[in-house]
Amino acid sequence: MQAPARRPRREAAVTKRSAADERPHAPWHPLPLSELLILVGAVATVIGLRRSSSGFSAGAPTLVAGLVAVMIGTIEVTLREHRSGYRSHALLLAVMPVIVFHSAVVLIVAAFTTVPRALNIALVVLDIALFALLFKLLRARFADARRERRFAGGR
Repeated sequence: MQAPARRPRREAAVTKRSAADERPHAPWHPLPLSELLILVGAVATVIGLRRSSSGFSAGAPTLVAGLVAVMIGTIEVTLREHRSGYRSHALLLAVMPVIVFHSAVVLIVAAFTTVPRALNIALVVLDIALFALLFKLLRARFADARRERRFAGGR
């Protein structure tokens, strides 16, 4: 009996990253501005937390500035990646306006009176409806951007 013919070993395929697999560049591309903003915000948050251990008012401005810096950097990166079809951040992007809406309503009502329990229940229902609507819209926008990205990468 004759031994089956051996196939020659295939060389490891060199995979080339297509444009569809690359992270979208920021308008200020060579400078990692968002990442630096997140880093500086994280450092400021830690400093603010350390100062607030002796008294909340001592570290509050630094803590708030750090949290805002981290939030702005994170929102910019997630929004850029989501809108370009690179990675879906629909959940995070849908929950942020809901948190802002809920907080604004509670703070406005609390400025004039105590917040009734019924308002919180009604707000939760509104929060869920707003989140569902935003999530559906953001997910559809991502799907469209993903199709465009794959189509453009295939050329």
